[in-house]
Amino acid sequence: MSRNVTVGLVQMDCAMLDKEANLSKAKDFIEQAAQQHTDIICFPEMFSTGYSPSIIGPKYIDIAEEPDGATFAFLAELAKKHSMYIVAPIVLKSKIPGLLYNGLIVISRDGQLMGTYNKTHLWAGERFWFRAGDRYPVFDMDFGKVGLMICYDGGFPEVSRILALSGAELILCPSAFPIRDKDMWDTYFGSRSLENCCFVAGINRVGTEGDCHMFGNNKIYNFRGHLLAEAPVDEEFLLVHTIDMDDVAYHRATDVPYLQDRRVETYQKIAEMY
Repeated sequence: MSRNVTVGLVQMDCAMLDKEANLSKAKDFIEQAAQQHTDIICFPEMFSTGYSPSIIGPKYIDIAEEPDGATFAFLAELAKKHSMYIVAPIVLKSKIPGLLYNGLIVISRDGQLMGTYNKTHLWAGERFWFRAGDRYPVFDMDFGKVGLMICYDGGFPEVSRILALSGAELILCPSAFPIRDKDMWDTYFGSRSLENCCFVAGINRVGTEGDCHMFGNNKIYNFRGHLLAEAPVDEEFLLVHTIDMDDVAYHRATDVPYLQDRRVETYQKIAEMY
């Protein structure tokens, strides 16, 4: 038996504060992915509006949406049309007026809202505009369990470990990662995949916002931290790759049993402040 799943990772140049243009481009990527029989597609961090806190700042409140808002409605129709799961990172409203999240929505193959994830580790200027999330949901899909994290979250082993312990077999990390930190980009996801014996993918923006140059170079790694596929640098691109989710359970049990061999009674220090 196998549980093959074809993953589509989008690196795109996002127009600042132009949802219509970005959603139109997203539609093109989704249709391109559908031609390659993609099961799940993921867009980069804040793909619909642009990212930069220093540029957007107080305008976040104007571009924020309810999870089931206009962006969801647009993408839900495409999810149904192409029977494709869609992970769409956007600025999310909370139940408290004026309180925002750097988050994402997950849409099912039949166009239903499966849930949201809110970035738990905010980077630099994000802290002035967003509330940090505090949950690590794992989404049950027809091919297996998928965990989500966003950009800076990828540098914290605790995030992917919690997702793995919650059953995640594939972890996706949409990002807006700057070229100055490409050495970190090249390290994060192979490390997280090996530590947790699962598939991990990084999904990055392309283009510049002010002095921030984002470079794409989407990557997907297997359960031993081996690079399976990567996209070019500084180019809009759809990286499509097929993985077998059954590999995760097999290798967690027989090959790299990090999860089984943990000694949680010795880990008290991890929960202390630095």
